[in-house]
Amino acid sequence: MKKILLLSFLIISSAFTLSAQDIDPMALLQGLAETPKDEPVIATFKATRVINQQTIEVGGTRSLDFRIHHHFGPFNSGAYDFWGIDGGASIRLGLEYSYNGRLQFGLGRTSYEKQIDGFLKYRLLRQTKSGSMPISVTLFSGAYRNGIKGLQISGVDKFKYASDRLSFVQQIIIARKIDDKLSIQITPTMVHYNLVENLSDQNDAYFLGIAGRYKISNRTAITYEYGAKLLNYSESKYYDSMGIGLDIETGGHVFQMFLTNSFGMTENQTFARTNSTWADRGFRLGFNVSRMFTL
Repeated sequence: MKKILLLSFLIISSAFTLSAQDIDPMALLQGLAETPKDEPVIATFKATRVINQQTIEVGGTRSLDFRIHHHFGPFNSGAYDFWGIDGGASIRLGLEYSYNGRLQFGLGRTSYEKQIDGFLKYRLLRQTKSGSMPISVTLFSGAYRNGIKGLQISGVDKFKYASDRLSFVQQIIIARKIDDKLSIQITPTMVHYNLVENLSDQNDAYFLGIAGRYKISNRTAITYEYGAKLLNYSESKYYDSMGIGLDIETGGHVFQMFLTNSFGMTENQTFARTNSTWADRGFRLGFNVSRMFTL
């Protein structure tokens, strides 16, 4: 975790240094420099998700975002399952609300592991057009409850205590809109599982999310994300999550179509529990639909 915090500090410090170099200190002293209006940069990303990963974006004032996430089966299931379309799928329904455009809370239900999740998201810093703030920073905290019943190990209930079903995620999301087309983002992430799968597994796992968006027209953009594990945390075979997608904006809707090797859709599942890999065609087709309402 110290390495993650240090990396975040260095990135933020560097960004502030680059911003300061654009200002002539003599002009400021002589009162000759005009201070541009510090308007925030908008639409660094078009939605609150890149694909599976959170973005720095938070809904606008008094906004309610109804979200549908859907992942089909793996491509390597073959023609009989129509390359995953006929196979088992996972779906998440979510509601996310922001009263003031900075603090957002959300609730969701995922069919995979019959999981219920809740989160808080806060826009700490916003990139400005003047460059006085060169980056955007959003804080994220999520909690997740596995709802599967009847899981037993050697005849003993896997979830002996209610707390065994819980896991948690903490993130610092750092992004910059480079120009009108390109946006980049990094996300130091900690995932904590109260109950691990193997005796030697670590309860805490650390990751670095990397994401980008490239706008190809007024209403479409190509997206990419990668979740790299920083330390080995489990004897079980898990892989880094990766996805590539296409964002399509249609009025009040944002439609995202993508390929990803993650079956799960929430932060604890995608970062720490992705069990298929692109190398053996374990990726799957998926889509997200976002419909924004103003209350």
